[in-house]
Amino acid sequence: MAVPRTHRPATAPTDRAAGPGRPKDLAKRDAILEASKKLFVQLGFDAVSMDQIATEAGVSKLTVYSHFGDKESLFAAAVKSHCEQGMPPSLLEDRPEMPVQARLTEIATAFYAMISAPEAIAGHRVLCSPQITSTPLPQMFWESGPRRVQEEFAALLDRRVAAGQLDIPDTRVASSQFFTLLKGEPHARLVFGCGCGTEPGMEAGAHVSACVDVFLRAYGRARG
Repeated sequence: MAVPRTHRPATAPTDRAAGPGRPKDLAKRDAILEASKKLFVQLGFDAVSMDQIATEAGVSKLTVYSHFGDKESLFAAAVKSHCEQGMPPSLLEDRPEMPVQARLTEIATAFYAMISAPEAIAGHRVLCSPQITSTPLPQMFWESGPRRVQEEFAALLDRRVAAGQLDIPDTRVASSQFFTLLKGEPHARLVFGCGCGTEPGMEAGAHVSACVDVFLRAYGRARG
């Protein structure tokens, strides 16, 4: 005899993994991401459990798995979330009415603020730890954050080249150079714990302006 529907556990659907097409609770997803970013930075990837993340987020462990599948996927999503908060896709959209130097400075300022934030520095140290470097996590980090930013910036450079404002033979290479230049010594100093990053007497804004100037000297369209 079939079991009457009324006899089945009423609480079963609460934490059941969402099937195709079922909307997920975005507030819970955001809470899980924020909790994971906090714990991964504080404790390191290996020391954090899905139980801890669930407790910090105020949800069940089943809900965490429902949204992200496993800890590695959650880590990648946390990296992507951090990068999109600091460098949202809208920031890298073309604004043709804005002078190229001002546009590059706007992007450079946001990027430097993102990578020099204490949580970003702590996360970088986690990725460089011996127990992480031999795992797929560094590649997942790259794909989830820096690669997206570099590709979108390269597309912006393509449009500025087409408009005759820049002279760049390979915008993908130039994009990598732009962000590497911005990180430079200041980021290394922050990672190593050597003061505030920039040289004494040089503010972050001055560092950003100097990097943009160097980039434009290399790729700015010759005038006259």
